[in-house]
This record gives sequence, structure tokens and C-alpha cells, in this order.
Amino acid sequence: MARYELLNNIAHRDLRVATGFGTEFGDDVAMVPAFPSEFAELQREYPIFLRKDAASGEWQSVVLLGFEQRENLFLRDGRWNAAYLPGAVAKGPFLIGFQEQRIDGELMQEAVMHVDLEHPRVNAAHGEPVFLPQGGNTPYLDHVASVLRGIRDGSTYAAAMFAALDEKGLIQPFSLDVQVDERHRIAVNGLHGIDRDRLAALDGADLLALNRAGYLEGTYLMLASLHNMRRLLAEKQRRLRAQDAATSTSTN
Repeated sequence: MARYELLNNIAHRDLRVATGFGTEFGDDVAMVPAFPSEFAELQREYPIFLRKDAASGEWQSVVLLGFEQRENLFLRDGRWNAAYLPGAVAKGPFLIGFQEQRIDGELMQEAVMHVDLEHPRVNAAHGEPVFLPQGGNTPYLDHVASVLRGIRDGSTYAAAMFAALDEKGLIQPFSLDVQVDERHRIAVNGLHGIDRDRLAALDGADLLALNRAGYLEGTYLMLASLHNMRRLLAEKQRRLRAQDAATSTSTN
């Protein structure tokens, strides 16, 4: 269970965070949240989809990492095989919370950083230090803070963007049911994407409204990201062949 504390350089002066990758850190997941603020980077590596959040009923963007519940096809031999790491992964055990502070006599919600002390990456013996010996932030913590700002900004932007796309009828179910080879078939349910034909059929006024709101670029980036499905399927095929070869060897 998570145990969040407000991060500070006194109570957490010796805090270290493991920055490697593996199942022991919870990296064996088939999808992670994505944010419009990072779509330009994500679309070079990952397919971006939408899912309905069960609790809020709002749309949430995700990147697909695998086709089974605990399958991450980017994870291999302790490495993450992509040039860009999704912010939801890069943030590690940290998140942004809010604390009431009185500024110039007015009560304000100030963004502050919290750390989950029960996270599997925390207090690794050889992990990255969070604070310098004299108490300042390490470059690692500064990077995490930048990632968290992107997540915060992207989260605020995403709700309005996806509501606008949904209103235009652009969000439609995405059917993923593929015969990978003669012995293996994969299917993933609950994914949605941008309907290319409906987008092309929008009139000038609707396109102008989406563009002025800043949503059109992200929409096309989501469409462009689907080319990464070929890469994901190729890696799945490679692992299935390796698995079948290992099984064949062990039975002979």
C-alpha cells in the first residue's frame, strides 16, 4: 500500500531511488497513462490509445506496451528499449500534491512534491540520490520535477481535449484482434482511438475550432502513433518464436 510523505531534504536526506527496469519495480504492465504534453515524443515509439476511466468516466490516453495483462514488450534484460520513457514511468515514486499556503494574505493551493516510501524503487542501496549532501536537489530530482510538471499540465489539458474530440464523434472503439502466427492469436479489449474518416469529414468550422483550441496537433499525433503497432507486433512474434523454440528444446 502506498505511503506518501511530503518530500523534504531533512526527513529524506538519504533517500535513494532505483532507476533500472524490471518486474521487481512493477514495470511488467501492458499499458501506462500518457499525457498530451508528451505526445510528440511518445508517437515516435509507442501506439497511443484512449480508455474510459472507470472511476471518473472521463477519457484517458494510454500507451500500449504489450498485449497481455503483465506484458511489457519494451522491457528486456533490465533495459527499457525505447529512446523516450513515458512520464508515468519516469516519475518513479513521486507525485505532485497540493498544500494550502497563505500568500499575500490569500489562501492558495501550492503544488508540492510527495514521495511514496513503499514504492519498490525507494531506498535502493545503489539508487540515485534525491538530495545533495548539502541539501540541494540532485539533477535526478530536478528531472523528476520537470516530468511531474509535464504530467500536471498534460492532465489539465487532456480532459478538455478529449471531451472536445468526443463531442465531435472522433473517439471510436479500436478493434485489436490479430492472428500473430499459425498458433497464436492476441486480442485487447477496451481500447479506443481517433476515427480517421470522421476526422477527414469534419467541416472547416469544426477543424478551425479544434485547431484554435490546440487539439488538432495532438489528434494527428495519436493517429501517427498507430504505425508503432507494427513494431510491437514484431517484438511479440519474436518472443513467441523464442518461447516455442525453448519449449521444443526442453521436450526433446
